[in-house]
Amino acid sequence: MNKTLKNPLAYVLFTVPTLLLYLMFFLYPLLTSLRYGFTQWNGISHAQFNGLDNFVTALHDKYFWVAVKNNIYFILFSVFVQIPFILALALLISRVKRLSGFYKTTVFLPSILSTAVVGVLWSFVYHPEAGLLNKLLEAIGLSSWKHVWLADEATAFLSVLVTNAWQWIGFYVVLVLAAIFAIPKDILEAAEIDGAVGWKQAWAITVPLIRPVLIVIVLLSITGAMKALDIVFVMTNGDPYGITEVMATYMYKKAYRIGEYGYANAIAILIFVFTVILTLIFRFLTRKSEEVQYG
Repeated sequence: MNKTLKNPLAYVLFTVPTLLLYLMFFLYPLLTSLRYGFTQWNGISHAQFNGLDNFVTALHDKYFWVAVKNNIYFILFSVFVQIPFILALALLISRVKRLSGFYKTTVFLPSILSTAVVGVLWSFVYHPEAGLLNKLLEAIGLSSWKHVWLADEATAFLSVLVTNAWQWIGFYVVLVLAAIFAIPKDILEAAEIDGAVGWKQAWAITVPLIRPVLIVIVLLSITGAMKALDIVFVMTNGDPYGITEVMATYMYKKAYRIGEYGYANAIAILIFVFTVILTLIFRFLTRKSEEVQYG
């Protein structure tokens, strides 16, 4: 690193391409969206500045708030259902002595599939007539539990949440496993001598030591939930009756189906603002808990 800093040309060669990519694919689109978010624009004619009208419309749009609520459900499901399951699964796999590589590969496989493939695959699983889930329920004598899972208001969004969790669990399990295997063995051996074994050791020793990785996973879950689009789009397209709509799908429909590009850009800005706020709140809470824990 010191050698690089002593050679300005090398420093420029390494940093400028990255900065250009950042400007092209993040900063420029963000500023463009910010510009058009304050206009009335159909994507073709000249954009007309309308001040805060788009944002006022969003705040009074009940369908937009349904989408916001569903994004919050995404976050809550990820944090309070998906992450505890990821942690438990990673702890179990970390203790497996035989075929551990097989289990890691099997768990990780869904993460390498595209979201479109996962959405189509699980749409067949949830199919009311030929779907694996209904066939399984019928085979074990629970025919009364059979559903039109993606068309029932009570189960449609939960079905999407389960599918999304299935796709990404493996990726997060690998992160947690890497953190677990990085724990020095002498710490775990000392804990065993002191009587901390099994789940007691996991809760008292392992989990606190991998806390930084868990914080990163929560942050990734929050940001991923706020920008969720493709899985909902492929599986339900926001149906039935818009109850599975999320902010990104609602933004897409406003832009490419109705032609309200100005309003869609305002929604994009709100997604960005909400994500930043939630991330800052989480970071504030984690810092407070660390201050309380470590004095």
